[in-house]
Amino acid sequence: MSFTSNYTDRINKLPPYLFVEIDRLKNQCLARGKDIIDLGIGDPDIPTASVIVEAMKFAVENPAYHRYPSTAGMISFRETAVKWFANCFGAKFDPAAEVVSLIGSKEGIGHIPMAFINPGDIALIPDPGYPVYRTGVLFAGGEPYVMPLLEKNNFLPDLSKIPEDVAQKAKLMFLNYPNNPTAAIATKQFFKTVVKFAKKYKIIVCHDAAYTEVCFDGYSAPSFLEAEGAKDVGIEFHSLSKTFCMTGWRVGFAIGNKDIIAGLAKVKSNMDSGVFQAIQEAAVIALTKGIDVADTIYKVFERRRNVFIAGLQKAGLKCRIPKATFYVWIRCPEGYKSADLSKFILEEASVVVTPGNGFGQCGEGFIRAALTVPEDRLCEAVQRIAKIL
Repeated sequence: MSFTSNYTDRINKLPPYLFVEIDRLKNQCLARGKDIIDLGIGDPDIPTASVIVEAMKFAVENPAYHRYPSTAGMISFRETAVKWFANCFGAKFDPAAEVVSLIGSKEGIGHIPMAFINPGDIALIPDPGYPVYRTGVLFAGGEPYVMPLLEKNNFLPDLSKIPEDVAQKAKLMFLNYPNNPTAAIATKQFFKTVVKFAKKYKIIVCHDAAYTEVCFDGYSAPSFLEAEGAKDVGIEFHSLSKTFCMTGWRVGFAIGNKDIIAGLAKVKSNMDSGVFQAIQEAAVIALTKGIDVADTIYKVFERRRNVFIAGLQKAGLKCRIPKATFYVWIRCPEGYKSADLSKFILEEASVVVTPGNGFGQCGEGFIRAALTVPEDRLCEAVQRIAKIL
C-alpha cells in the first residue's frame, strides 16, 4: 500500500534534498565498482580531536546525564559558549537569556521560522544558499523571497534591489558568511548595512555562522553581532561541526537577541528534548581545550585548498581563491549546465561534486567542491576532471 498521495502540501512543495540525490547517484557508481572520490558533502574527514573524544567517554558514564537534558542547554555549556564568543568577537552576552543550545545549527535554522513566520509571511533567503533556509520557511507556511548572490556583487545580496512591498512584509532574513556554497566573505560594513535595513523594516536577521573559524591566509571572519545594533535585530547560529570536525556529534548554539532566542527556545521545548548532556560536556572541552587543535585543522584545509586550486588552474577551470570555508566554487566551462557537468564528472571521472543549481537557481553555472579528502586524492580528483574536460 502506498501513502504518497497522503503527503501534505508542504511536503509536496519541497524539492528532493540535494545531498540525498547526490548519494543516490554516487551509490549507483559504487555498485558498478568505481573508485569514487567524494567532494560533494561538506563533511570533514579529519577525526574529532582526542581531547574532545576523551571528555565524551568520561561524561557518558555519568548517570546524571542519562536523564532528559534542559532544552536550553546546560548552563556550563552556555557560559562556555559566551566566553568563546567574547574571545573570538569581543561581544558579551547573557548565558541565561541570550544563548540556547542546538542539536547542530541545522536544527535551529530549520526551527526558527516556526517561531516568527505565519502562513503567507515572507522570508528573505540567499540564492544560492544552504537548502534548509528555504525548507524551514516552507514548513512554517511562509513564502521564500530570493536574494540573488551574484559574482558581480561579490556574492553579497543587494538589499536595494528588494522591492518595497516585499521588504514591508518580510519577517526574517537569512544570511551566511563565510558563505556556503560560494565561499564568499562579508565585511563589517556590509553587516552594518544589514542592521540598518533590518531596523527600517523590522526584520529579524538570522546569520548562519558555521564557517567563521575556518579561515586562511591570516583572514579572520567577523561576526554579524559585532555590528553596532545587530543584537537589536538578530541572532547568530554557531556550530561545532566545522569548527572542530564534529559533524556527527550534532551540537551548536544560537546567540543574540533575547526575545528571538526565547522564541526559538519555545519551539524547541515543544519539538525536541535538547542535546545529550555528555555531548555538551565534550563541547565545553572543544570550546576551551580544543581551540589549539582546531588551528591545525584549518592549516590542513588551507594546504588542500592550495593544492586543489593549483590543479584547477592547470586544467583551465575558473574559480576565486577562497579565504574561508572548505569549499571551492567553480565556474562551469562554456557549454555546460551545472547538473549536466556534475553528472558527467561523476560518471566519467568518478568524482562527486555538487551542482550549483542545487543551492538555488542563481547557482546555475557553477559547481561546488568540498576539500574533505586528503591532498593526494584531491590531486587525483582534479587530474581526472582535467582529463575528461
